[in-house]
Amino acid sequence: MINLLLAIPIIGAIIVGIIPNEKGSNNARNVALATGILTLIISGIIAADFNPKQPGLQQQLSVEWLPFLGLNYTVGIDGLSLPLILLNCLLVTLSFLNGELEGKRLSKPKLYFILVLLLTACVNGALIAQNLLLFFILYEVKLVPTYLLISTWGRDKSGYAGIKYLLYTAFSGIFVLTAFLALYFLNGSSSFDIDKINTAILPESKQIILLASIVIGFAIKIPIFPLHTWLPPAYTESATPVSMLLGGIVSKLGTYGLIRFGLQLFPQIWQEISPYLAIIAVVSAIYGSLVAVSQTDIKKMVAYASLAHINFVVLATAAATQLAITGAIVQMIAHGLIVALLFHLVGIIEEKTGSREMSDLQGLMNPYRGFPFVGGLMITAVMASAGIPGMIGFVGEFICFQGSFTVFPIYTLLCLIATGLTAVYFVILINRVFFGRLDNYKGYYPSVKGFERIPAIILAVMIIFFGIQPSLLTNFSLVTSQMIAQKAQYNSRVL
Repeated sequence: MINLLLAIPIIGAIIVGIIPNEKGSNNARNVALATGILTLIISGIIAADFNPKQPGLQQQLSVEWLPFLGLNYTVGIDGLSLPLILLNCLLVTLSFLNGELEGKRLSKPKLYFILVLLLTACVNGALIAQNLLLFFILYEVKLVPTYLLISTWGRDKSGYAGIKYLLYTAFSGIFVLTAFLALYFLNGSSSFDIDKINTAILPESKQIILLASIVIGFAIKIPIFPLHTWLPPAYTESATPVSMLLGGIVSKLGTYGLIRFGLQLFPQIWQEISPYLAIIAVVSAIYGSLVAVSQTDIKKMVAYASLAHINFVVLATAAATQLAITGAIVQMIAHGLIVALLFHLVGIIEEKTGSREMSDLQGLMNPYRGFPFVGGLMITAVMASAGIPGMIGFVGEFICFQGSFTVFPIYTLLCLIATGLTAVYFVILINRVFFGRLDNYKGYYPSVKGFERIPAIILAVMIIFFGIQPSLLTNFSLVTSQMIAQKAQYNSRVL
């Protein structure tokens, strides 16, 4: 059934492509939305059939494709990939309800929905791939729709943002491909299948070089400081639904790759580089938070906040205890939900007011402004990002820090600075934008339409629900994280 995660979005893209142009954008949007919902349902069925207590991969399938190249269609899911698949299917579906995609407001609607569906297929395919070359092909092919989505439907500088994203991500792919090819030839294997790759037979010096190449490649994608400069323009110049996908799920392929192909393939020497990775994660988190404090553009603030909080995942991955890896998986989901909600709300604000500058947006919670709905949900998202108990953000950060503290106590405490700064810059945002004085009153802004409320409400409900019932998330990943931690030769802790 996991093959449908790849097939259905592709079929949906084909159907959108054959819709006559005179039928307008609504039909294309409806088909894309139906495809997203169907893919989400399929992912839900797969999750319901998933046995979280069973170690290893589930629903495995391996078919010879190009055996002379070592390329097989080998797929499977586990507690690391399944939560991200669910997140991807959810965010894609919700992004189709964004107000910027309504009617004639969206140029080239058929192309837009085709690209999003192809991106969905690539991300799902990369997450189920258990063959290095298959993963890399899907990982790189997604560059095409992502680049076009950024550059075609964004703001004035979206072309520059798209090119920068393309160059950085393509550059990161060179490191990943080099390491994958080296693993294939050094192993003397006839396949790129992950279970056929044995790094233990390699000299430690070669393992370190290959691991460093993989870490650098995926670190650019996450990103980490100072390899992050593609992120601010890509996130802020993109259209709102594209920003939701970039920050919510596409960036998670970097952290996923770090765990799947860094930690899992090189468990023997992970401890050799993990302290350096932890330092970089702390620096990236603090840097992102400090820059966020200085922003007056609320979308840029969210972009830098995203940079800070995704590096909590990097710190936990560096620690590589069972608790830390579980925290990394939960934090990836938490980060995706929170960032998607923040970008969606910022997009509504910009659409209705015409501005993202704090100085232009004072007093939006005032009844004369007409934004209590957006303000209430923005406060919810901010509280979740700041790690307030009862929200999924608290769960992800708490488990990450608890798991990493046993290995990197000083670095973990330093990372708490970023958490404290989160409260600072988001309190500034809420105070200035929603509770400021009406000195520059410009009248009552257009109300938020019903379908625009749906993604925000669903994301907010999930943020609160999983904050109250985190076991529904952690149970997916406990066995997987235990297996990874044991391979990394750390003493696992029971959650």
